[in-house]
Amino acid sequence: MSPPVRGLLIGRFQPFHAGHLAVVREIRSTRPESELILGIGSAQESYTWKNPFTAGERLEMILRALVEAKIPGVLPVPLPDIQRHAQWVRYVESMVPPFDLVHTNNPLTRLLFEQAHYRVDAPHEVDRELLQGEVVRGRLAEDRDWASLVPSDVARYLREVGAPARLKLLRSGDGAPPPRAPG
Repeated sequence: MSPPVRGLLIGRFQPFHAGHLAVVREIRSTRPESELILGIGSAQESYTWKNPFTAGERLEMILRALVEAKIPGVLPVPLPDIQRHAQWVRYVESMVPPFDLVHTNNPLTRLLFEQAHYRVDAPHEVDRELLQGEVVRGRLAEDRDWASLVPSDVARYLREVGAPARLKLLRSGDGAPPPRAPG
């Protein structure tokens, strides 16, 4: 059995979708004795097309999805941006419990944590063309099937907070609307 390792996975989770859940499930199933910290990136951002949900809403989505999927050992932590790459890893270290391993597919995140001497792995991405925040947000704004792309408790929550109407408003209010969502 592998020794306990606390991992860190950072994402914006705008919204928390089935791809995020699959990555969390994979990480927890490969190291069930370990813990996983979910860093909720850009936590200060909300009510924009790219970041429509507040940190609290994203935290609620994550907690509901984890309970529904019966995945223990995951600690979500909001992480506001600091806009200083050279100091970012130390900032993250100050905001979350100690961790040994970073899970990321983001090249800059990989570079920064590797330069700080962390082990970094790349989790498997699931159906990346469809399971990405931009697609889910686009489908929410367009009244197209979006609920199948998120855990069912997250879909219920997104309806509770009026996400479809919010995304329609944000899409129309940001000047030139983002392109039509693929898929």
